Amino acid sequence: MAEGHQQYDVFQAIADPTRRKLLELLAGDEMSISTISKHFPMSRTAVTKHLSVLESAELVRSQKMGREKIYRLETKPLQKLQSWLEFFGPFWEAKLSDLKRIIEKEQRED
Repeated sequence: MAEGHQQYDVFQAIADPTRRKLLELLAGDEMSISTISKHFPMSRTAVTKHLSVLESAELVRSQKMGREKIYRLETKPLQKLQSWLEFFGPFWEAKLSDLKRIIEKEQRED
């Protein structure tokens, strides 16, 4: 049975700590696969698989330059993630306000 190309979304792509580290690394500059691989204690093939997931989610783009592939960060898909997180902002603000009131009450009682 032939394995098809799986499409990943931003949330799936950033779920893995290695892929998040790859995004952080590429935020500084575009890099070749050789350079990227030096930052990880895994095989170049494993790093390439992680980059493939990020590329599928359109978080990175690659370009062939000679014998190497050069990867660069694409930030536009991260806007979807930012919007999703902003949706929950009021929830966290309310929880932090509640925590502040509890701490202040305890301090007054001491």
